[in-house]
Amino acid sequence: MVYRVLADAGQADPAMADYLYRDKTQLSVYGLALLALGYHAAGDARLPELMRNLSQCLVQDDENQTAWLKIGNDGYWWCWYGDEIETHAAYLRLLAATEPAGAVAPRLVKYLLNNRKHATYWRSTRDTAACLEAFAAYLKASGEDTPDMSVEVLLDGQRIAESRVTKDNLFTGDFTVELRPEQLSTGEHVLHIRKHGRGPLYYNSYLSYFTLEDPIAAAGLELKVERRIFKLIRDDEHIHSASASGQIADKRVERYRREPIAPGEALASGQLMEIELVIDSKNDYEYILLEDFKAAGTEPVDLRSGYIPGAMGAYAEFRDNRVVFFFHSIARGTHSLSYRLRAEIPGKFSALPSVIAGMYAPELRGNSHEGKIWIEDR
Repeated sequence: MVYRVLADAGQADPAMADYLYRDKTQLSVYGLALLALGYHAAGDARLPELMRNLSQCLVQDDENQTAWLKIGNDGYWWCWYGDEIETHAAYLRLLAATEPAGAVAPRLVKYLLNNRKHATYWRSTRDTAACLEAFAAYLKASGEDTPDMSVEVLLDGQRIAESRVTKDNLFTGDFTVELRPEQLSTGEHVLHIRKHGRGPLYYNSYLSYFTLEDPIAAAGLELKVERRIFKLIRDDEHIHSASASGQIADKRVERYRREPIAPGEALASGQLMEIELVIDSKNDYEYILLEDFKAAGTEPVDLRSGYIPGAMGAYAEFRDNRVVFFFHSIARGTHSLSYRLRAEIPGKFSALPSVIAGMYAPELRGNSHEGKIWIEDR
């Protein structure tokens, strides 16, 4: 950080630059980004190598068009140089200075926006200031702060909205288009967005509807949930251990073997099942609700609500028609939890999709596929 400040002031120290380059493997990703910013300000020829080093930590998600860094800060996340948000903000400042028209910078902006912890700001005033500084640098370097364009929205070839976007109304204009139900009749519709002029155009679309599909398919983007249903086959294990008298005792340990339930496979009444819920989170989130709707004819083995060991710290509520999990936080990545059901009443039943959503941001939502369960009285 000291070298970067000196370089920005035109007082770069060559000896310090050489020392930091020699020990660059000991720097955090945040430190590498700051060193690269200093090299850029000083015109150091070693900048491309640092850019390559940083790109080795880069992960891009084409599905939701974001990019982020694997910073490996498990051992020092509480230190200033291990802060994830500030690290990404420093990398964005570096990209704004070196590759403002590249494909990574806008994806990094989206990732930072998605990881705001408090709607309009990040975890701290320091994080927020770092992000705003990086955003301002990117807007200026990319020219996004001076757009001059006209935008048309067409539905089935008919113009339904038109707007003019300039630097004067970029942050104050209302560029929302809402379609009425009668405009979306049954059948296929084509929505076109046309842009004429200078500057990039970003857009989001949202659609709420009722579906009659059978079975209901899985959906989700930032948050996804997959439900897996297994039958449990008793497979006890015998072990030898010392008894209280010092003699060798043969003990039987209760074990179960999981087997996936094939489509159309009938389960015997009384069959024990395990429901595994696999969560895929694109970002770090707080206050997430997961509802797993159970099929009629099945009942949970555990009936008492409470915290479940090994369930990501979730609080579980076993209700009549569903099992509800409350998460204080979910980290970026893939996670799983499971609970057990018992098949009881014969019949063919549907289990509505599991639904995962933000408790205070319901637009953050995903659902699993619909499940089918066939129970026979045996």
